[in-house]
Amino acid sequence: MNLKTICLGALALSMVSGVAFAGALDEPDNMAPFFTDSGMKTMKPMAEFKTAFMAMPMEKQEAMKKECQDAAMSKPHAEFCANVMMLGGASK
Repeated sequence: MNLKTICLGALALSMVSGVAFAGALDEPDNMAPFFTDSGMKTMKPMAEFKTAFMAMPMEKQEAMKKECQDAAMSKPHAEFCANVMMLGGASK
C-alpha cells in the first residue's frame, strides 16, 4: 500500500510541476511584442525591441532576464536573449 501511495504521489507531483517548467520565454503572449510576424520568426529591430521590453512590467523583465541567464532556457531563444543581455540582462 505504501508503494502505491508513493507512486501516485510522485505522479501527481510530476504532473503539477510540469506546468511550472513553462517560463516567461515560452509564453506566446510575452514574446509576441518582440516579433514582426504572427509565427514569431522575424524579430523587430533593436529600437522597437527595447521599446517593447521597457513597456513590460518589471516582474516580466526580471523573469526574462533570469531565464536568459540559464543556458538550457536561453539556447532556443538565443537571438532574443542576446538582445535582452544588450539591454542590461544581468539580473540580481
